[in-house]
Amino acid sequence: MQRCAWVKLDEPLYVEYHDNEWGKPIYDDQKLFEMLCLEGAQAGLSWWTILQKREGYREAFDGFDAEKIVHYTDEKLAELKEDTRIVRNKLKIASVVTNAQAYLRMQQQYGSFSNYIWQFVNHEPLINHWPTISEVPVTTVVSDKMSKQLKKDGFKFVGSTICYSFMQAVGMVNDHVQDCFCYKGDSNE
Repeated sequence: MQRCAWVKLDEPLYVEYHDNEWGKPIYDDQKLFEMLCLEGAQAGLSWWTILQKREGYREAFDGFDAEKIVHYTDEKLAELKEDTRIVRNKLKIASVVTNAQAYLRMQQQYGSFSNYIWQFVNHEPLINHWPTISEVPVTTVVSDKMSKQLKKDGFKFVGSTICYSFMQAVGMVNDHVQDCFCYKGDSNE
């Protein structure tokens, strides 16, 4: 079975992620929040590093329950800084709290975080037609716009590259290459 070239075929976790998650639309608020936080944690690292730590992140951050995260104390943040299950970067850890606050505001304002985040693609996944992985961009006009707005709304670690990676991960954009078995040729270009 042909897959996108970035998949580590000898790593079942990576294959599972590619085959069953990446590029598939997610509308659940909590899952979207989790992926935004994980993509932010990836900044300067590989997705493989974060994927291997995902379960640790879920445990360390209370299942990405924003209502709990916004009440984290300095003591809790200090504990997280020592937690080997996650990337122990002080700014990235603090950004999860900041992002939880912004996430709850956007839920309130838009009725759901899903409504807020999916507005950037008019609530429809974008299907691309890349022949090879080298043609897949790292940013787009849409990810630039999303990044700018998320920053304005108080989110951290949401540069355009992180936003585009997030869009790919949650299926806002489907960038499976044409020879990948997950590629969908029916497009809305």
